[in-house]
Amino acid sequence: MIQKLFKGGLVADGTGSALARVDVAVKDGQIVDVGNLESPANEVIDITDLILAPGFIDIHTHSDLTLLSNPLAQSKIRQGITTEVIGNCGFGVAPNPIGEASKLLRAAVAYLDLDPSIKWNWSDLAEYLKVLEKSGTSVNVATLVGHIPIHASVVGFGKDPATATEIIQMQELLRENMAAGAFGFSTGLNYSPISYASQEELIGLATVVKEFDGIFACHMREYGDDLMKSMNELLSITRATGVRTQISHLVTFGKRNWGSVSRALELIDQANQDGFEVDADVYPYIAGNCPLTQLLPYWAQEGGDTVMRDRMKDASARPKIISHWIESEVIWSNIQIANVIPGREDLIGRKISDIAESLSVEPDILALDLLGDMGNTLGIIAFGRAESDVNSVYAHSRSIVGSDGQSLDPNGATGSGSPHPRSYGCYPRLLHGYTGASGISLERAIHISTQAAANKLHIKNRGSIKVGNQADLVIFNQHEIRDLATYEQPQQYPIGIPHVIVNGEFAIKAGSHTGKLPGDIIRSR
Repeated sequence: MIQKLFKGGLVADGTGSALARVDVAVKDGQIVDVGNLESPANEVIDITDLILAPGFIDIHTHSDLTLLSNPLAQSKIRQGITTEVIGNCGFGVAPNPIGEASKLLRAAVAYLDLDPSIKWNWSDLAEYLKVLEKSGTSVNVATLVGHIPIHASVVGFGKDPATATEIIQMQELLRENMAAGAFGFSTGLNYSPISYASQEELIGLATVVKEFDGIFACHMREYGDDLMKSMNELLSITRATGVRTQISHLVTFGKRNWGSVSRALELIDQANQDGFEVDADVYPYIAGNCPLTQLLPYWAQEGGDTVMRDRMKDASARPKIISHWIESEVIWSNIQIANVIPGREDLIGRKISDIAESLSVEPDILALDLLGDMGNTLGIIAFGRAESDVNSVYAHSRSIVGSDGQSLDPNGATGSGSPHPRSYGCYPRLLHGYTGASGISLERAIHISTQAAANKLHIKNRGSIKVGNQADLVIFNQHEIRDLATYEQPQQYPIGIPHVIVNGEFAIKAGSHTGKLPGDIIRSR
């Protein structure tokens, strides 16, 4: 007998096709029938006046560690996300080098590390996934292999480029971890130490990703004045290897660069016309979130977190860093503190310019002092993007939605700081604010949140309402869905999403979390 029968609603099937009034039947975790159904069922759920869609597949997340602290995935499941893809921007927690190098890696990815009680008791991706599987999650999880742990395990945290022998060693290490079920590899070319990765290293690693038919996801080297140079650098790797490429959070910052995303999209079009596969993701906000260290010149990040923090106090280095910020036109009134070390919570939610004024110091000096105290733990929200650029990406045929956020619990260990609202509201914001007469269609918004992501990852049985697919579903009210999370008060759940189903089980029912952990660890093989 059918276990759950959803009746009376409109269905957005994830393909981009028009909404249809059909019923959806679920049994043993799968969709078993779609149509005008009168079959008996253990539970009939009336969804009149609601829309049923595939659960959202968040192709770009940083929940690698927060899911271990927050298995209920509160901030993600409540916005309809049923699958998270972790390991992005070159960040990652596996492979985990032994001894002191493990501590250095944990410091390098402090941006992910919101709960110090989590024990890193794994050595490679296979072991990490087993730890996550044993813990359980409310969402499904797929992963990429991050560049930082691969590079750090072989080359370390210095600025010297990898030797030919080291590149071979990294390739083998990547093969071992890809074989554990990763869907691809990610790099972040303005994060130390991988900001020092040579073209030979990047091509060598992309070649391995190509062997597995995985995706090569890239947080590019620069999204401001050198956006086009960064695009060309990435696409040269694509053309040299044929690797399937994903451009992470394609936007640009700085008013003088607004509009240049359209030229980046032209390069994507050309690459696809030439027979390569290149896509891009973006989230529906005009502010980003990252460690403040991302604003440093590469040389100032070299050597790992401790060395970098000491450099911030070096009288000979400080003027050079300030000159870099002046040349880059960093505007401190656009930089808001998001995460700090314990004892500095008074800074959270405040702009660096305002803090500096209250202390009667220059903002550049304050930023250096804060970096010296907190290193990679110091997270920021950075404004300065154009709404028109975001809209142009969503209108493009190769776009996918990715939150770039984390699964957070406002009442738990991951509820500290003032996170970017994208972790709580990305997909409701898209559906409420970016569809309709001035945006894309609702059907397209759902497609780029579901099937487009599944297709990119080569996940065969999720992302669309189709008989035989896993029953990952989100049910929402088109007229009520919206994000409530703001930059000032980000830890607020969205409204208008009464039900979320993962593998046929209610994770959210009538607006409340059921406490269940029905998520799967999805492996590519």
